[in-house]
Amino acid sequence: MIYITRRETFNAAHQLYNPKWTKEKNREVFGLCSNIHGHNWELYVTVKGKINEETGFVMDLKDLSKIMKNEIVDKVDHTFLNTDVPFLKDKLPSTENFAIEIWKILHPIVPNYCNGTLHKIKLVETANHFVEYFGEN
Repeated sequence: MIYITRRETFNAAHQLYNPKWTKEKNREVFGLCSNIHGHNWELYVTVKGKINEETGFVMDLKDLSKIMKNEIVDKVDHTFLNTDVPFLKDKLPSTENFAIEIWKILHPIVPNYCNGTLHKIKLVETANHFVEYFGEN
């Protein structure tokens, strides 16, 4: 088994804010992140599989880049995640929830383009904060 990873970047804002709570409770739990703020996000998608003997690839990384851009980046870049992104509707757009929703979109698509499957989503919010998701529920 071999693993390949592609990185794409985008900019988006979000607000960690639970509307069921008071402003004070949101500030207590989420701190300054309870205000609207933005990030330069990095999305890493890792695919695992066997190498195709004819191409030498598990997956053509140009295809993975196109999928990531068409299915995720083009839909989230320069948006307010809380209100502008349909796949995050009614979800608190924490990095954790965001990564899970990306997985749900890419998991059924990736195998159509390769000799493998989706292995991991890594979503980097800041230089000090990232999430890795392997599809467990």
